[in-house]
Amino acid sequence: MPTIETAPEVVEADAGYTGRYATVIFNNDTNSFDEVVLAIMRATGCSLQEAYMETWEADHYGKANIHFGTQVACCAVAAIVSQIGVRTLVQPEWD
Repeated sequence: MPTIETAPEVVEADAGYTGRYATVIFNNDTNSFDEVVLAIMRATGCSLQEAYMETWEADHYGKANIHFGTQVACCAVAAIVSQIGVRTLVQPEWD
């Protein structure tokens, strides 16, 4: 069964925001645990252990932060993970 790519959701910061952004993934009933782990590793370059922990967090708590950085970097990470159908959100790290 082919996976449907989802577009990353991006929340813009208020004018003057100079902080980091976060890429957030959300749990779903479509993707396997291993698919998500591999997508996170591919998108962020992190270790298997880190990707596993982030996937576990999304599985158990409904969502997980998987990357922090500039808005552009977080959008790039979100675009890769969303290719497998995982819902992603890029938002300012702090409100």
